[in-house]
Amino acid sequence: MAGLHIKAINKSYGSAHVLSDINLAIQDGEFLVLVGPSGCGKSTLLRMIAGLDAPTSGDIFIGNRLVNALAPAERKIAMVFQSYALYPHMDVRKNMTFGLKFTGVEPAEREKRVAEAARMLRLEELLQRYPRDLSGGQRQRVAIGRAIVREPDVFLFDEPLSNLDAALRVSTRVEIARLHRLLGATMVYVTHDQIEAMTLADRIVVMNQGRIEQVGKPLELYYTPAKLFVAGFIGSPAMNFFPAEVERAEGAQALVKGATIAPVMLPLGLLTPGAKLTIGVRPEHLAIGAPGDFSTTGVVELVERLGESSYAHVRRSDDKLIVAEIRGRETPTPGQAVTFSAPAEDIHVFDEAGRRL
Repeated sequence: MAGLHIKAINKSYGSAHVLSDINLAIQDGEFLVLVGPSGCGKSTLLRMIAGLDAPTSGDIFIGNRLVNALAPAERKIAMVFQSYALYPHMDVRKNMTFGLKFTGVEPAEREKRVAEAARMLRLEELLQRYPRDLSGGQRQRVAIGRAIVREPDVFLFDEPLSNLDAALRVSTRVEIARLHRLLGATMVYVTHDQIEAMTLADRIVVMNQGRIEQVGKPLELYYTPAKLFVAGFIGSPAMNFFPAEVERAEGAQALVKGATIAPVMLPLGLLTPGAKLTIGVRPEHLAIGAPGDFSTTGVVELVERLGESSYAHVRRSDDKLIVAEIRGRETPTPGQAVTFSAPAEDIHVFDEAGRRL
């Protein structure tokens, strides 16, 4: 196995800049997840690591090797795509061993690797079947097995679960996490699903418009997002945002007001009166009727009842919706006016440029 170092990578297609000054150090054995909205550049970055695209500028190192000029087959990587890309006329065993024939691996060694991969992925009873006889989850496990038998330095996953239904996504996600523990391999995983990212990653890279917004452990990004974009992207349902401004500063405290929130004193340091802010509160931190430093009022439009918790969708006075998580059996009803509050420690504040204060 090997670590991965990406230094000052830029990618342009003509005048269109797809990636701008990407720098990443991925440790040997780390599970790193790239997330972001469609078109943010995460799959492009993965393709450049794989050697399928060339960077406009910058360097990529796998271990201590500069791989910019190396073909994909020379980089000791294995890639698992969104589509399974299995050969329909070959059974599972042949699909897993086919690529090894061209790398000089002896037949006995090929069989040994297939047996080990099949054991890890619980494919022993499927080795004689053809892709048409497999479920979507089984096909994806075969594609992962084909990557394992190559014994790569780095595994690359490009949205491997997006073709699966909800139940299969959960079970296959568990398999990938278990596989990482067994192999101790370096894995780079691209997804637009932030729940997958939070579940699987040692660290998450949040990308937006070709740039890295923040890198950190899952709960670091959740509880201390460095930017407004990260705060809104990580978490489901998303964080609620309220426009506000500083009314007056009193030493290290600032009185903040907004059209949809009650005035609140917050420890924000030295701020100028009139400074524009965005207040962020996650749905689980909004409580009905409980005492708190922050409060907002609205009218319930919809209640999603999920069992032990419910999500209340509430229309604010500025006609925008917020979401609050309600625990227990008692829930508000549509049309009901409610007041939600939250303690100061659960409030996130961002300046006009979207930086966390």
